[in-house]
Amino acid sequence: MRLGIISALAEEQQGLIDAMPDATRLTHGMREYTSGTLWHTDAVAVLSRIGKVAAAMTAATLVEKFGVTHIIFTGVAGSADFGVRVGDVVVAESLVQHDMDASPLFPRFEVPLTGLSQLPTDRELSRQLANAARRFLENEPGGAKLHCGLIGSGDQFINDGVRLAALKDALPELLAVEMEGAAVAQVCFELNVPFAVIRTISDNANEDAATDFMHFVKTVASRYAFGILRNFCHG
Repeated sequence: MRLGIISALAEEQQGLIDAMPDATRLTHGMREYTSGTLWHTDAVAVLSRIGKVAAAMTAATLVEKFGVTHIIFTGVAGSADFGVRVGDVVVAESLVQHDMDASPLFPRFEVPLTGLSQLPTDRELSRQLANAARRFLENEPGGAKLHCGLIGSGDQFINDGVRLAALKDALPELLAVEMEGAAVAQVCFELNVPFAVIRTISDNANEDAATDFMHFVKTVASRYAFGILRNFCHG
């Protein structure tokens, strides 16, 4: 396995590069890709930046130029369910582009010409990642929980309770919202690359979301990503 690790922001991946004793860096397409050994795992880490196009380009480059065989996207997300609280972790079982709407040509949410609206993650990779997250959360104070289910991605930062309620009405199984995962899912689906997405809940996708998001990213997100990926690589 050669593992590609993607995050949107530097704070979501802080510490991982330092954990690579043999890190080498290559800049391509305005992104810095760092290759090395991460806890005995051959890995390439990169920041995609924010949004679906940025994430899709990064995922495709990891596969086509850097030869990764598996991809994990790690970062933060807003809660889309009352049972999912700030500090909880969500591992995607499937992902949907919640802003995809080519109707009436295709049903709402369906990715045109794929026949799919929800793209499934790799079951085994997601299982291993969920186990790594569960072990990490067992040692965290505050009783944070692990959830597995549907994550929605769109080129919108959701900070409006009314908009979130409408989205939840259309997608009742939705657990979290973010801006990249489903784009990575489409790339990996089309290139037949196993992938997984894990998100730590930073906010409630309401009017306070922007303030809560930045505080959480700076104080908590990197520690979660570091600890969970360390558990994953150690097996």
